[in-house]
Amino acid sequence: MVRNPLTPEERERGERLGRLLRAARGGSMTEVAASAGISAETLRKIETGRAPTPASFTVAAPARALGLSMDDLAGRCAPARAGGGFAGVP
Repeated sequence: MVRNPLTPEERERGERLGRLLRAARGGSMTEVAASAGISAETLRKIETGRAPTPASFTVAAPARALGLSMDDLAGRCAPARAGGGFAGVP
């Protein structure tokens, strides 16, 4: 299966998700990954934007470990207003 290239918006959304998770984590990546049941490398890829379109269950695990709502993450990563920018994140 050939994957279509990501749009700039998809790449930006992945980077924004990574920044949100990294900011919420605050502590050890290894501890959060273990608590979430994913590898530290997977969490690192999400946080650095190297996995810009992770599966929802892959995002849900660290979000749950960090006490974050998937609805909140989705809202803060989605394109916002006509004028540019993204919802809820500088």
